[in-house]
Amino acid sequence: MSSSNNTTQIIMYHYVRNISNSRYPGIKGLELSQFREQIRFLQQHHTFISPDELLSALNLETQLPENSVLLTFDDGYIDHYTNVFPILKEMKIPAFFSMPGKILAEKKVLDVNKIHFILARMSIEKLLPLVYQQLNHFREKGYMIPLNKELYQKLGIGNRFDGADVVFIKRLLQVELEEGLRNLIVDDLFRQVIPMPEDEFVQELYMNLDQVKEMSKTDGISFGIHGYDHYWMNRLTPVGLANDIKLALKVFEGIVNPNRWICCYPYGSYSADVIDYISKNGAVAGLGTDVNIATVNEKSRYILPRLDTNDFPPKSENYKNYYFKS
Repeated sequence: MSSSNNTTQIIMYHYVRNISNSRYPGIKGLELSQFREQIRFLQQHHTFISPDELLSALNLETQLPENSVLLTFDDGYIDHYTNVFPILKEMKIPAFFSMPGKILAEKKVLDVNKIHFILARMSIEKLLPLVYQQLNHFREKGYMIPLNKELYQKLGIGNRFDGADVVFIKRLLQVELEEGLRNLIVDDLFRQVIPMPEDEFVQELYMNLDQVKEMSKTDGISFGIHGYDHYWMNRLTPVGLANDIKLALKVFEGIVNPNRWICCYPYGSYSADVIDYISKNGAVAGLGTDVNIATVNEKSRYILPRLDTNDFPPKSENYKNYYFKS
């Protein structure tokens, strides 16, 4: 089975670590041993391409090889420097990385990651009542919050990776509630569940600027923009979106070309307005989280879909299903 040379498979990765033997065996990611196995599989059946090769094809300057694949790594985890980068460097495999600027500028743990580790450390059966207690507590303090049942009916819709309860927690605390209230609830839960000062946790979880600079100087390795705060971009005001992108570009000055950069939308959140803004401010492509093989043409430039690491061996052969959907 082969894909045509106007398509490519863009694979999305997050955590890549020795999960089962770690302090957080409940975190959802790819075991390092499985990453090595997946790389071997891709070497045998696909051709790795770089972000620059993708852009060249989008510009109709070159054609991609058949069965091409681009590796993309989101969020700037230390895993990408300590586990992934040495393998890519040794095997001369190109890849694209992106991380929110706030991590480097403020050395804060993002709420999205706090939620990941809360879920990894506490069962959903124990966590759900705690979240409801928090909502009830802030209602008593005068916050206007819909009833728990209404919120669950709106948000508790399972997907291919998470059940309804987990999706409810994520959507509630990532985007549904007002930002200040989300921060209060997430911070309190994080302190209860993670027995480590936040400044230490930052160093344990993310890459630092020196590591990013080292990686960016390696042939075939490129960084893009993943926002500053890891906001849902399609929910930001025009001013909020502009500020988020400007701050991110400032953090990555000297690493990302401000006139030719790839946007990796946090949560896959884009809209016509988002695309209009970034395309006028240096972005030349956009990566989402819609699941499919990417057709490489001008129409798809800012809405490139990605497959997940779980769609490929040794996790599954789901990637084959998308040859008929591109």
